[in-house]
Amino acid sequence: MSQRQSSNKPFDVIGVGFGPSNLALAIALEEQAETAGRRAHSLFLDRQTDYHWHGDTLVSQSELQISFLKDLVTLRNPTSRYSFVNYLQQHGRLIDFINLGTFYPCRMEYSDYLRWVAGHFSEQCAYGNRVERVEPVVGNDGNIELLDVISVDSQGREHRRRTRSVVVGTGGTPRIPAVFKGLRDDGRVFHHSQYLSRITQQRCARGEPMRIAVVGGGQSAAEAFIDLNDSYPNVRVDLILRSEVLKPADDSPFVNQIFAPENTHLFFNQPESERERLISEFHNTNYSVVDLNLIEQIYGILYRQKVSQRVRHAFRCRTQVQSANAGEHGIRLHLRDVATGQEEAQHYDAVILATGYERKSHKALLAPLAQYLGEFDVERSYRVRATPNLKAGVFVQGFSEANHGLSDTLLSVLPARAWEISEALLDMAEASEHGHLELLDNVLSASA
Repeated sequence: MSQRQSSNKPFDVIGVGFGPSNLALAIALEEQAETAGRRAHSLFLDRQTDYHWHGDTLVSQSELQISFLKDLVTLRNPTSRYSFVNYLQQHGRLIDFINLGTFYPCRMEYSDYLRWVAGHFSEQCAYGNRVERVEPVVGNDGNIELLDVISVDSQGREHRRRTRSVVVGTGGTPRIPAVFKGLRDDGRVFHHSQYLSRITQQRCARGEPMRIAVVGGGQSAAEAFIDLNDSYPNVRVDLILRSEVLKPADDSPFVNQIFAPENTHLFFNQPESERERLISEFHNTNYSVVDLNLIEQIYGILYRQKVSQRVRHAFRCRTQVQSANAGEHGIRLHLRDVATGQEEAQHYDAVILATGYERKSHKALLAPLAQYLGEFDVERSYRVRATPNLKAGVFVQGFSEANHGLSDTLLSVLPARAWEISEALLDMAEASEHGHLELLDNVLSASA
């Protein structure tokens, strides 16, 4: 069954996904109304039934990897009521957090901060709506000034909502290596994005011994290893990674300048060859790297094994998984040492894939528009370049690393990017004879 929006008036913008990127956009649109006297008719759709941010990965040891000052608003508007500092104040923890003496809150707390902000926009978000596709509405003149966003709710009902622009901010999707794709339906093999919910279904949650492989050499793999060591004393863990060592993330001050919002403009204006060089040069700031404190913790765990001569865990570096097969008594991994060529088979009770994420979900959602969007090249304003007859705006958040730099998939540029997109959306709505942008007579004062 298909349901249309109750009003015939289309939205100015529909945001697909309500993670940090589109949450920052909701703030920017609201603050545009308060400061510039322009308000857009907006709606955000999210497949989750309520607000969660990486809920299945929030182990107690995980910390945010960037400063709390790089929240949803502070770099753009330090006085915003949606800042992390105000969140702390509203929850009576500002002094306590100061006493911690850190710029890096635990991710559990940061998730709660995002949930707190999202609560202010509950009327603008339709949870439990999985967006299936975005379709063009072709006019009699062949132009496309409107889009239909089709979603399915938790009851299986289809909804069709019309909008002048769409902003896709669906984030990354788990990357499953080819050798494991045949085991997607096996409960003993799962991606780290499902860690907390899936590990509680394993025998170790009942205190039974298990042997578990963690595949990957980045932050997620390290956090899974430490949590298994600390929370499940009957678990033996093999950390399997292709590289020689766990590599530390480079978060030194000069390097961190590449994540400054103003660097986005500089990066965008470079030729393609220079962009590729810069991404390669600074790859170790974000990919397949681990916070130094976690590396030291893991090294300490393995060293104490040597001292006690009670080996519990194994560090299998230079190792490639050649194949994976499921059997009645476990998962058989065929492993190869990439340095020596030596091969062996190992059996595990469970396998955790800390293998990162892919950024291509936007292309599936926008497939009905593919003929108008070409190679999905993105303008400076984060609008996807389109054929002249596609007048409706198609914007993306978190899918243009190649054009806008390494910060595009991170939290660092959210405030600036959201403001840039909000300005572009409001300018489009204001210029269109079909738009219904509400122009306010008076600048609105911020509400509590």
